[in-house]
Amino acid sequence: MAATRDQILKAAIHRLNESPAASMAQLAEAVGISRATLHRHFSSRDELMLALAHRAYDHWERLQVTSGVAAATASGDPEALERAMNELLGGVIDMADEYGFGLTDDRLASHPELKRRTDELEEREVALYAAAQRAGLLRADLPARWISNTVYGLLVTVRESLRNGDVARRDVPRLLISTFLHGTAPGREEG
Repeated sequence: MAATRDQILKAAIHRLNESPAASMAQLAEAVGISRATLHRHFSSRDELMLALAHRAYDHWERLQVTSGVAAATASGDPEALERAMNELLGGVIDMADEYGFGLTDDRLASHPELKRRTDELEEREVALYAAAQRAGLLRADLPARWISNTVYGLLVTVRESLRNGDVARRDVPRLLISTFLHGTAPGREEG
């Protein structure tokens, strides 16, 4: 039975999370196909990585929609903003777990289409955090983009902590949201 494009992408994700520098030969082996077959689907590793990046960005965009980011931002309602942030943060944990290999791989960052998509998706979240600041949910003395970058840094922490077995998967949402909202200073833990 021939491997489908989706099966190839899923197997590549799994292999890249184990070994981010995996070669096309290693990726083909992970799928259970020949390198020539893999090259019929993707002419180069860069093309495969671009397809994986678009898949991750599609996931990110769907997450923003299902989390209600745009509606909460437009409403300015503190409850809607808090709900959207919690759903977004919970969802990005899954993304960091699934696409963790790409969090610190900036080789495709200069690709024009990916750069455009990154900017668009990040701007939605920066707007959410700015609205949360105006609603008194987040510190107003921090730039909203700093808050967005902090979330990114926490996602790298999620990836590394899961990869190293430092935390249980079930504890990650609580740890991420608590760290995001309360930092690591003593006496600021959630009740």
